[in-house]
Amino acid sequence: MTDAVAALVLAELDRRGQTLATAESLTGGLLGATLTAVPGASRSYLGGVISYATRLKSELAGVDEATLAEVGPVAWRTAEEMAVGVARRCRADWGIATTGVAGPDPQDGHPVGQVFVAVAPPAGSNVLVRELEWVGDRAAIRRHAVRGALELLAEALGMPTGPGDVEDLAKT
Repeated sequence: MTDAVAALVLAELDRRGQTLATAESLTGGLLGATLTAVPGASRSYLGGVISYATRLKSELAGVDEATLAEVGPVAWRTAEEMAVGVARRCRADWGIATTGVAGPDPQDGHPVGQVFVAVAPPAGSNVLVRELEWVGDRAAIRRHAVRGALELLAEALGMPTGPGDVEDLAKT
């Protein structure tokens, strides 16, 4: 299912002539791997950064150091700044970001399964951020985070994302 969403959002970006970059923390490259598994992904997907360490969120993903000092690496505002920062630094039309706690232990007061995903549309548009709560092991939480990020991107692109919508689109 996640692969289908990846294919659909990449096809829509290609149709629009737009590009995408990723900033990943807890997903550790799984989002980029999911996108690049789609044949022809390079027409829209430029690449991204894996900013697993907090300092790299600032150095590579463009998060303001003050944000990290105030709210930490697992936060709404951090995800928002990651998405905006990676789009800017990669010169992409769209930026998408993931940050959260995959486990096995809580981190800085955040429970295992707390995830923030963000999508930065082309300049001048509002950044979409969503907080998600997942239950499962580390691998499952990471997979769910990728799916949540891709579904948020589909929503931002104006694509239907309700139950059954992705399956219906994939059949057309």
